[in-house]
Amino acid sequence: MTETPTSSLARARSFLFVPANRPERYAKALASGAGAVIIDLEDAVSADAKTAARAQLAEGFAGLPADDRSRLLVRINASGTPWHDDDLLLLGQLARAGLAGVVLPKVESAAEISRVAACAGPACALLPMLESAAGLAVLDALACSPRVARLVFGNLDFQADVGMACGPDEAELLPVRLALVLASRRAGLAAPVDGVTPNTNSTDAGAQVQLDAERSRRGGFGGKLCIHPSQVAVVNAALGPTAAELEWARRVLEKNSSVGGGVFSLDGRMVDAPVLRLAQRTLALQAAA
Repeated sequence: MTETPTSSLARARSFLFVPANRPERYAKALASGAGAVIIDLEDAVSADAKTAARAQLAEGFAGLPADDRSRLLVRINASGTPWHDDDLLLLGQLARAGLAGVVLPKVESAAEISRVAACAGPACALLPMLESAAGLAVLDALACSPRVARLVFGNLDFQADVGMACGPDEAELLPVRLALVLASRRAGLAAPVDGVTPNTNSTDAGAQVQLDAERSRRGGFGGKLCIHPSQVAVVNAALGPTAAELEWARRVLEKNSSVGGGVFSLDGRMVDAPVLRLAQRTLALQAAA
C-alpha cells in the first residue's frame, strides 16, 4: 500500500512544535525523530510578529525537500482572530506544495473546520484541537467532520477556559481525555493526540514527560504534543509497547494458531476473542513505529 501523509500522521506518536518565525530550527525539528513537526503560527509567535512569521514560513517551506514537507503541519491562528484569514491564504499555498496537514486551535464548530478544509484542499489532513468547554460540547461533530485525521487536546488552554487548577498529574482532566478517546473511536479516527508537558528546564522534566506519556497510552491516546526535541524520544518509547508486551502478544498469536482458535489458557490467563484482539493491536503498535 502506498504511504500517504494522512496515513503517516495517523500513526505518528510525537508531534514537535517549532515556531514559524524560527525557520533555522525547521531542519533540526525534522531530524529529532518526531513523527510529525508542527510549525506554529499561533501561540509561539507574538502578535506583532505574525506577518513576518508567515513570510518566514513560506520561504523556509519552499527550501525543504518533498519528503520533509510531507511530515510538516502548520498550526494556524484561530477563527475570529485578526490573523486567521491571512493564515488561510498561506495555508492554501503550502497545501498545494505538499504540506501534510493543518492544526486548528480552539475549534468550537464544524463550520470552522469546513472553512479551513475548503482553503487547504483535499490532500491536507485536518487536526482540530479541543481547548474549550464549547468545543467539548460539540466534540462528536468535530470528529465526524470531513478530512479530520485526528483530534488533539489543548490541555493548558482547556484548563484556562474552564477555570481549572489541575495538579501535576492532571487527574481532573481524565473525563475530558476519555471524551476525546471515545469521540475518536465513534468517528473511526486514529487515537487522539494528547497535550503538552510544559516543564522543560527542571531536573525532573524528562521523568514528568514519561509519566505524562504513559498516562496518555493507558488512557487510549496514540500521540502527544512535544515542545522540545528532548521530549521526542521519551514520548515515542512511552507510547509504544514494551518488550514484555510484545513477547506476550506474539505468544498469544502463536498459541492461537497452534490450537486452531477458540478459547485457551496462557500463563494461567484465559485468552478469548477480546484478549486476542488486544494482542493483535499490541503488535500493530510496534509495526506502526
